[in-house]
Amino acid sequence: MAKVFRRSRIVGTLAATLLALPLLHADPARFDLAGPKVDVHVTRSGKTLPIAQVPNLQPGDKIWLRADLPPTQSVHYLLVAVFLRGTTNPPPENWFTEIQTWNKKVREEGVTITVPAEAQQVILFLAPETGGDFSTLRSAVRGRPGIFVRASQDLIESGFEQARIETYLAAIRRVPPDDAKGLAEHSDLLSRTLNLKPNADCFKRPVDTQSTCLTQAGNQTLLDDGHGQSVADALNDGSNSDLINQASYTRLAGGGNYSPYVGAIVDLIRITSTLHTAKYQYIPAIAFPDGDALNLRLNTPPSFNNPKSVIVIGLPAIQAAVPPPLRSTHPESIACLLKPEVILPVEGAPLVYATALAHDLVLHVDGPNGGTDIPVTPDAFRGGLVLAHAPARKPLPLDSSVPSDTDSKPTATPESHPSETASAPVPHQATNAVTGTITGFWGFDAFKGPTLQLQDTPGKDWKLADDDVLIAGRENHLMLSSTGTACLDTVSLDTSAGKLVEAKWKPADKPAAVDVTVSLKSIDPGSLHLAIKQFGDDKADTVAAKTYSEPARLTALELHAGDTTADLTGTSLDQVQQLTIDKLVFTPAPVNIPSNQDTATPIPAPSNSDTQLRLTLPPNSQAPKLKVGEHLTARFSLNDGRTLTLPVTVAPPRPSVTLISKNIGQATPTSIHLAGDDDLPSDELLTFSLKSVASFPRTGKIEISNADDSLRTTLSVSTGNLVLQNPHTLLATLDPIKDFGTSAFGPLRLHPISPDGTTGDWIPLVTLVRLPTFKDLRCPTDASQPCTITGSSLYLVDSIATDPAFTAPTTVPEGFVGTTLTLPRPPKAGFFLRLRDDPTAANIVTLPILPASGSASAPYAPSISSNPKGPTKN
Repeated sequence: MAKVFRRSRIVGTLAATLLALPLLHADPARFDLAGPKVDVHVTRSGKTLPIAQVPNLQPGDKIWLRADLPPTQSVHYLLVAVFLRGTTNPPPENWFTEIQTWNKKVREEGVTITVPAEAQQVILFLAPETGGDFSTLRSAVRGRPGIFVRASQDLIESGFEQARIETYLAAIRRVPPDDAKGLAEHSDLLSRTLNLKPNADCFKRPVDTQSTCLTQAGNQTLLDDGHGQSVADALNDGSNSDLINQASYTRLAGGGNYSPYVGAIVDLIRITSTLHTAKYQYIPAIAFPDGDALNLRLNTPPSFNNPKSVIVIGLPAIQAAVPPPLRSTHPESIACLLKPEVILPVEGAPLVYATALAHDLVLHVDGPNGGTDIPVTPDAFRGGLVLAHAPARKPLPLDSSVPSDTDSKPTATPESHPSETASAPVPHQATNAVTGTITGFWGFDAFKGPTLQLQDTPGKDWKLADDDVLIAGRENHLMLSSTGTACLDTVSLDTSAGKLVEAKWKPADKPAAVDVTVSLKSIDPGSLHLAIKQFGDDKADTVAAKTYSEPARLTALELHAGDTTADLTGTSLDQVQQLTIDKLVFTPAPVNIPSNQDTATPIPAPSNSDTQLRLTLPPNSQAPKLKVGEHLTARFSLNDGRTLTLPVTVAPPRPSVTLISKNIGQATPTSIHLAGDDDLPSDELLTFSLKSVASFPRTGKIEISNADDSLRTTLSVSTGNLVLQNPHTLLATLDPIKDFGTSAFGPLRLHPISPDGTTGDWIPLVTLVRLPTFKDLRCPTDASQPCTITGSSLYLVDSIATDPAFTAPTTVPEGFVGTTLTLPRPPKAGFFLRLRDDPTAANIVTLPILPASGSASAPYAPSISSNPKGPTKN
């Protein structure tokens, strides 16, 4: 825990000086003052590396030091190198080396020191020459070694953190300030490789201010610290415990695992606030290695008056090497080695991109004769490791015994196809792929990075997925597959006019496939071709495809056990030719329009063939033996030859009832005798009985409606208009006036509804008719003169006649409002009537013939003609 706590207090932009002096007013969060330069290189086992490539030191290493001060340096600086061995173990006196930088020989040749055994850290001091300077520094370190151990660690880690920030700033400045898309893309790549979290608020600002926001060095605007508190606030109010909890553990001198939150940490002010003398104050320097040179930056101007400033410099820790934990950003991706610029998206070790500690990196491509090594360069701006292409590098043959057929094809140079960002990930494919491993040196030690999947020959056997259907008139997605898709460059649509229109594509979720977006908004149904261009192949591959009109869209299929029909819902269902379930073949049911001439005509399936369709087995077919709950696959054949599938689960049998009998209770005597047994006067009650195939549930219902559902009512046990005589026999009562009102007329139908809402088939019930009222029939003594009928609601009459064949009818026009009608003298049996609500039945009207009255107003006397609408005279 102590180690985690200690490391979590490291910051990238070192927040304070080593010694807190209230007289100094420099911004503690910024190290922007150029300091002196110290040249350093390290030799181990006969191999020498510049300090920029040294992540760690080990006992026995020889460190060469030289202060690179200007010739005009007027103040003599003493360079002191100190080895440390822990917070509670003061170093021996011989671990201190005094270097007089003004000495000519030292200035020209430098000084070499050797890392002693048991040493853990090494720290440098640059102090102005004074009497007793060396002994004073040695006493300070030996007196409180823990503070300088801590300072050494924090200075090194702060340098690593600052290197990440500087790399981010330098890279983001390469993007034009007005390129908002480029800023976002490159910031994302940099954040991934450097493990930083840029301030998201910058991308919410106007385009012309985003770049400035992202490049505010040494400012909390630059990088998100995870909590929004500035370094100065944290140091002044003492609430840095919250910052410590939010900062991730940073492994000392490691290659990765750095917290993405930079700028929120700890205070070296508090560490050494009690360490000062009358002669010296200690100020930190962050080192920016460049080759042999340690370029120092300060946040406090050095003082040459008492107390004089001692610059504190940290060197790499003395410990075993911690190799960079590089990993592939997309482990399943495949990189194409035939691209003019190949960028391998690798992350996990930000110091690989921000420093020179990783060097001599190569991609070792497996193959015959030991394979091939291709140098790679870390590039945070592009988001990965960039391969150094040979101008005419050949693809590697997959089999050493079979020469590659692409050996003669040169690879395009990077100038021909510039690339700005890391290669897009391509999902894993089983063929046409090789592997390569990142190897290199981390300081003096060789290391091995991730193994990556690669493709070095163009893909073959391009084809369209079998289930892809291209629809003319809209944007389409299709799947293209091949033996390898990593080297795909472009996919173009070859139009009928011979013009190539480039299509968008991206890697698909399926192996060895890409998802292509093709716009066919101006393309008619028919054949078309796709041109596929790959890197490393001058000739484009061609894939043929066919476009169709918009297909039917199937939503659901309702299939009940015991039915010979199935109901389909969706859109454009007029394209459905047939339905096949196992060996059962259903075809669309004919649309039966019920007529008043035959009330026994079956109630039709839904008539909207665009959204609802009933499919039926051939006539006289027996109900298939299907099990309730059985899961089946319904296959629909469309008129254009396409096939669509839909899962279906066999539903329980639908409720089914048959009509046993019915009785019309005539409450009001009338002279009209209805000829049709199925005609029901609208002002009369209807009592009828039904037989249910299965036991009828008490919560079930009987629904009654007309053909267009403009009239609808429900009978149930709870409302009292449905009575269960026994589980299978139902007695029902319908009151048309109460349930439908005075304007109800026409054929009525009924069907049962189960408690779960499942409906049975419609069956015809009655035809609802409204009756006129006839008051009297008066005839003159002269038989050749017409008779007069007086009554009310005569607009409900279609026609009257003296014979059932209606040889010479009197037709009543629509909208008739009169109260009298005329007709020839009828026989004593009465006359015949056709109602407007059911003009098919010849009903009998029995009225006594009365003598004609005196001079009455002229009754309606239409002419006798074949015009069904009759004359327009009232």
